[in-house]
Amino acid sequence: MTDSKFDEGMAARRRVLGDEYVDRAFAGVDSFNREFQETVTEYCWGGVWTRSVLTDKQRSLNNLCILSALNRSHEFKTHLRAAIGNGCTLEEIRDTLMQVSVYAGVPAGVEAFRLAREVLNDLGIVPDDMMDGESA
Repeated sequence: MTDSKFDEGMAARRRVLGDEYVDRAFAGVDSFNREFQETVTEYCWGGVWTRSVLTDKQRSLNNLCILSALNRSHEFKTHLRAAIGNGCTLEEIRDTLMQVSVYAGVPAGVEAFRLAREVLNDLGIVPDDMMDGESA
């Protein structure tokens, strides 16, 4: 393992997902999954998230598309939280999920919107139009 890529990846992982999330992931490291966590940190976070062409915000929106299409609900919710932390607006997230609906199928979009609502509720984020008693 290249220590610098691991270290850069760890910094990126913490920046995007937060210390609490990363600390939890590494608290569960043992001899069975240690190499997996190291590989994810080095290659995914150190090899991709440290590149400079796309912003973290753009990478977050890309991840929402991919994770929706792959029906990976746990990772989708994790990366939706990260997207909000990376400055993605509700409008950008909505349009991303609309694109998922067209290109990956309406059922993928339905599930993505449902999961997004769960995360927004958990975070106490209420879209402006719902504050007037309207429902989405």
